[in-house]
Amino acid sequence: MSYYDRANNAFMKAYGRFDVTFDYGKGVYLYDKDGKRYLDFYSGIGVNSFGYDYKPYVDAMTDQLHRLMHISNYFNSVEAIEAAEAVIKATKLNQVFFTNSGTEATEGALKLARKYYYEKHGKADSEIISLKHSFHGRSTGSVTLTGTPAYQTAFGPLIEGVKYADINDLESVKKLITPRTAAIILEPVQGEGGVHVCSQAFMNGIRQICDEYDIVMILDEVQCGMGRTGTIMTYFQYGILPDVVCLAKGIGAGFPIGAFVANKKVGDALKPGDHGSTYGGNPMAGCACKTVFKIIDEQKMLKHVQDISEYLIDKLDEIVEKYDWIKERRGLGLMIGLEFTHPVKPYIQKALDKGLVLITAGTNVIRMLPPFIIEEKDVDEMIKILTEVIEEVNN
Repeated sequence: MSYYDRANNAFMKAYGRFDVTFDYGKGVYLYDKDGKRYLDFYSGIGVNSFGYDYKPYVDAMTDQLHRLMHISNYFNSVEAIEAAEAVIKATKLNQVFFTNSGTEATEGALKLARKYYYEKHGKADSEIISLKHSFHGRSTGSVTLTGTPAYQTAFGPLIEGVKYADINDLESVKKLITPRTAAIILEPVQGEGGVHVCSQAFMNGIRQICDEYDIVMILDEVQCGMGRTGTIMTYFQYGILPDVVCLAKGIGAGFPIGAFVANKKVGDALKPGDHGSTYGGNPMAGCACKTVFKIIDEQKMLKHVQDISEYLIDKLDEIVEKYDWIKERRGLGLMIGLEFTHPVKPYIQKALDKGLVLITAGTNVIRMLPPFIIEEKDVDEMIKILTEVIEEVNN
């Protein structure tokens, strides 16, 4: 029986899995069980920032595995403390709560905002404003914040008090503000929703609204944060600070860890017993997190992301100019979307057949989230394969 058939027998059918079983990775390449090599421009949905078998990361995690894997959050570990300090320095916020995933980070941020509202008003009737076509996770709370009905339809009743505005339409947000509004949550760059980038005016406007009405501004940087767009946090490109930021994916570079991070005013709302996580921020996760920041700093990863993304964008723009059925290229840094006039699933499958791993964002967008360590030769290889795929699918 093939691995594909064994997977179909063993797993719930929650994923549309491709008929590929990966065995190991090296650098920017993945290798399947038959030894076939794949150039990875997907990096596990933007998780594997340093690709595969990156020695400084592997060495740090191997050493930690021998020292201490797990205790509990009733005790401190040096790794968790140092990771929290690194997060605070990077985000310019004040307090950290470690989770195991982006969904859990969103859930924690939601609870924090509602607790902050409760402490101000003495009642639990708060409302949250999210954006249409957003994505914030798969749990009941986070899927309610996800402004895409397809993710919600079968799972009601959802949590109460969530409304949806339009990206880059400040008036649509203002119309939803009431005295019960506790928070506004948004992604600076919508990932699953199609790689749409928030405008400077929109982000400034949200910050001003939140300041005026004492509303918690939550930025979901689970996918666009941790250097992926060329700055350690995307919100620095807008010259603002949120009240809360949600992180995951790249914060662990392969090890499961997330976090929600707050300024002191909002963070102080959480009291002992309000929230918890058995595994969140354990020594292994702490080691992964602090090692990620160390590597980004010592290897000057942000500068490399800025430089290589310019090269990637130039090459992609040439493709956009060449083919009428590609509408546009959008995104920031190494978080790029190519929107087509038609569904892109055939391109994804054919690229995989040719040894290139890509991902969709919605129906008509090819999304690229390559490891930070890609070089110009890797971009050239990707462009060559993608061009072949486009020609073959459309001929």
